[in-house]
Amino acid sequence: MSYENTGIRPRLSDAIRSLAALAMVGVMACAKKEGTAAANDTSGAASSTVVSSSTICGGDNGGITLPPGFCATVFADTIGHARHIVVNSNGDVYVNTWSGKYYPGPTHPGGFLVALRDTSKHGVADIVKRFGPDSLHGSGGGTGIGIYKGSLYAEQSGASSAKIVRYAISTDSMTPTSPTSETIVSGLPVAGDHPMHPFAIGQAGDMYVDLGSATNSCQIKNRTLESSGRRPCTELLTRAGIWRYDANKTNQAFSPKERYATGIRNAVGIAFDPGGQLYSTQHGRDQLGENWPKLFTPDQGQNLPAEETLKIVQGGDYGWPYCYYDGFQQMLVLAPEYGGDGKKAGECASKLGPEVFFPAHWAPDGLVFYTGTSFPPHYKNGAFIAFHGSWNRAPGPQQGYNVVFVPFANGKLVSPSKYEIFADGFAGARKEPDAAAHRPVGIAISPDGALYITDDKGGRVWKVVYKGP
Repeated sequence: MSYENTGIRPRLSDAIRSLAALAMVGVMACAKKEGTAAANDTSGAASSTVVSSSTICGGDNGGITLPPGFCATVFADTIGHARHIVVNSNGDVYVNTWSGKYYPGPTHPGGFLVALRDTSKHGVADIVKRFGPDSLHGSGGGTGIGIYKGSLYAEQSGASSAKIVRYAISTDSMTPTSPTSETIVSGLPVAGDHPMHPFAIGQAGDMYVDLGSATNSCQIKNRTLESSGRRPCTELLTRAGIWRYDANKTNQAFSPKERYATGIRNAVGIAFDPGGQLYSTQHGRDQLGENWPKLFTPDQGQNLPAEETLKIVQGGDYGWPYCYYDGFQQMLVLAPEYGGDGKKAGECASKLGPEVFFPAHWAPDGLVFYTGTSFPPHYKNGAFIAFHGSWNRAPGPQQGYNVVFVPFANGKLVSPSKYEIFADGFAGARKEPDAAAHRPVGIAISPDGALYITDDKGGRVWKVVYKGP
C-alpha cells in the first residue's frame, strides 16, 4: 500500500469535523485544557506503579466493534494526526502526531508530542499536555515513538530530513524535565512516497528504524504505465529497508552502512515478540493492473500483492522492488518491471517471504505482541496489527480500516494465512480514505494489559479492555 493511504484524498469537511467535536464534548469535558497552563499542571501526578484499571466503557465502544467480553472507551479525541503510541510504566500514554505532505492545512496548536494521563482510571484521559517543537519552529511531527530506560524517543520530521530525538521524562510531570531534546540519529531521508520513520528499541538499546521506499516499484518513471524498473535499484542503498542504531548514543548520522535488512518497501509496523525476535509489516506495492494492463486484470490489481508480516534477520533481503508476494500462489514472484509475468519466480526464489500474509492494499501501520495478562489466554503472545485501510482496491470496494489478531502458540505462528478481525467499524459508513471517520495507525499494550489504538484521521485514541463474558 502506497502513499501511506493518507492525504491524497480530501480531508473531512469542516462541518463533519465540527459535528465530531460536538459529539465528544461530554466525553472530554473533564479533561484539563491543553497548552501552557496544562503543561505546568502537576496536580494529577501519578505514582510509579499502575493501579488496576476501573475503565467504564460506553455502550457503543467509541464507535467500534469488538469480540464478546471486550469493550472500549474513547481515551482521547481530536489530538491531531495521531500516529504511533507508547505507554509508560506508570500508565502515562504518549502519542506522536504528524503533519506535512500527507496532511495539508492548519496543524494542531502546540507541539506534536502528546502526553495523556487518566487520573480517575475510568478509561478517559483527564490531563492532556503537548510538548516538543511546533510547526512554527520547523517541525512536522512524526510517526515513530518509543520509551527506553525511562526516556521518550520520537521521530521529528523537517522539510528536508528527519531525526530521532530523546527526551528525559518524569512520571510526575509527564512532560520532559528539560525543554531541549538530544539528537540520537539525524539526516533520515524524507523524499518520495514514504517519508515516515517508525522504530523499535530492544532491551540492549539496538534501535531498528524503518526507511520506506521513495517509489512504488523503483521504476525509471515512478507510477507510470509500463515504465521499466531501475537495475540495479540504487534506491536500496538508502531506502526500503531497516537500519540499526544505538539508542544509548547521541549524534549518530544516517548513512548506508547501518542498513540491517533490505528489500522492505515500507515497514510501518515494527516490534519485538516476547522472545526478542524483531518483526515488521510490509506495505505491498501498488498498481499492477493500472501500470501493466497487458499482464494483469483489474481484479488482479485489486487483489495483488498480499500485505505481509516479516520476521526480520540481519542481512535479510525481502525482495522489493524485484519481487512481490502473491497470496494466492503463496510465493514471491518476479515483478513486471523486471520481466515478470505474474507467474515465474526467477530471482525471487532466493528472497525471504512473509511469516503471515493478508489481503491486498489493507496498509498495515501498527504492530504489537500481546504480553499482558488481562486478555483471555487465546491472545497471549499473539500479534495485533492495525490496518490503515486501502485506497486502490478498485474495481472492488476498499477494505481494511480495522485491527486484526494473529495467534501464536509456543512462540510460533499458528498459520501463515490465519488471522482474526479483532476491531472494526473505525471508518464508519464508508471505507474510503476521504470518507472514513477514523483510520487505525498505532497500537500499544499498557502495563495493566489494555490495548490502545490511535487514529490519524479524527485524532482519536481508544482504550480496549476485557471485562469478561
